[in-house]
Amino acid sequence: MKLPLGIHVGERLSLEQTYWQAELADQNGFESVWVAEGRLARDGIVPAAVIASRTRNVKIGTGVVNNKSRNAALMAVTFKTLDELAPGRAILGIGAWWEPLATKVGQPLRKPVASMREYITVLQSFFRNEVVNFEGEFVQMQDVRFDSMYRENKPVDIPIYIGAVGPRMLELAGEISDGVHMDFLLPPSYLVGAKEAIDKGIAKRTDGKDSIDLTQIVACSVNDDDPQEAIDACKAFLTLYLAQQPHIAEHCGVERELVDRIQERAGWPATPEAIKKAMPLVPNSLVQNVTACGSTDDVFSKLMEYHEAGVRCPIISTLGDKEQTLTRLVQAAKG
Repeated sequence: MKLPLGIHVGERLSLEQTYWQAELADQNGFESVWVAEGRLARDGIVPAAVIASRTRNVKIGTGVVNNKSRNAALMAVTFKTLDELAPGRAILGIGAWWEPLATKVGQPLRKPVASMREYITVLQSFFRNEVVNFEGEFVQMQDVRFDSMYRENKPVDIPIYIGAVGPRMLELAGEISDGVHMDFLLPPSYLVGAKEAIDKGIAKRTDGKDSIDLTQIVACSVNDDDPQEAIDACKAFLTLYLAQQPHIAEHCGVERELVDRIQERAGWPATPEAIKKAMPLVPNSLVQNVTACGSTDDVFSKLMEYHEAGVRCPIISTLGDKEQTLTRLVQAAKG
């Protein structure tokens, strides 16, 4: 491929579409498939396991699960199990949960960087097949380890990617993780500061590693017959994100006043009808700055722009005409 690519699958796709995209990725030289888990719509682990059983080469990552709803020991053994299904292909993508959902389910965000450090420290101990004792502010473990009675307990090689956006979490990723899995709707220009924060963390490492991987989810929509229709598909998605995860606004250059107006029209939780009413507030120029949309050439050029800015592997998330988007980008990437 002219450009390393992955695919992001989430609850906007049916399960049938999810497995079709994963199998297409596996058959066409894509590096990875990342399974989303965000809204209370669909779990990420179950589809990841099915994808693992239906593919042979592509890596399977979570993009991302959170570090609050699953105990760290359970998370470790879950990914040990995924590694049994797809040896050497599982990636643990993990991030802080987002507000207001975290508070609504009784898990409000508090010290997200500190809690992530504790959680990943414990995960890494499990993956090294160590006996884990840890007494932290957020994570506590007493004399626990992988403890299969019927097969040898061995270390497992599970790369951990942090779903980071802000500078402190990016710095932590550079210090302790294997990679950063950056979110949607960040313009290529955001990578300048992001890489500086990551490098600051890398300078603190004690394992001799001098670099980590960098992937980023990019919302993509191709329509060669009607490029504006593709832009509108990404516009609807951006409007939804600004309505329900407004923290992304400051990173993609959106004024708070616009976010407030979108939230006022969209309500909570935002329905497709409410999003459609709020979409006229969002200009095309903003959409095209933070997504890849329009013709095949427009979209592939935008993916290359992300790559040249420092994203080693852009992760495609299909919107609009999903089949056209993915098949056209496969052709463009193979060139």
